[in-house]
Amino acid sequence: MTDNPHGADVAFIEALAKLLRENDLSDLEVKREYGEDDSLTVRVSRTMTVAPAPAVVQAAAPAMGAPAAAAAPAAPAAPQEDPAAHPGAVTSPMVGTVYLQPEPGAPAFAAVGESVQAGQTLLIIEAMKTMNQIPAPKAGTIKRILVEDGGPVEFGAPLMIIE
Repeated sequence: MTDNPHGADVAFIEALAKLLRENDLSDLEVKREYGEDDSLTVRVSRTMTVAPAPAVVQAAAPAMGAPAAAAAPAAPAAPQEDPAAHPGAVTSPMVGTVYLQPEPGAPAFAAVGESVQAGQTLLIIEAMKTMNQIPAPKAGTIKRILVEDGGPVEFGAPLMIIE
């Protein structure tokens, strides 16, 4: 960028920061070209606070003479599988806001248990005021929808599981 500051750049950066907050995004990067040797690259990011993992509590060993039923350990919790690692995962190609129907009050593009064809629109991701249709990568049945309507989504985040 040249030594001449662009007055609109401050407003542009403020608008990016507002977009970051309103859509609960962690970072956003944009490059503006003004001319041959004049450009502005802006990266706006924030740190996200992560809730601490719950503490694992070990049960005390049963006292001597305790009933055998009390000595049996509780069933171990099923390990949490990563939806993004599922072979039928449909992941987000961009950062934005997810919409499961074409407009408020309209039926959803797809629902759990429905069959979809390759190329069929599954949902819309709004990014920078542009509505981007996300197509099914393959034919199959929707097993899970992993996002909420109107919620933020990050690049690479799993959206749905199709089997």
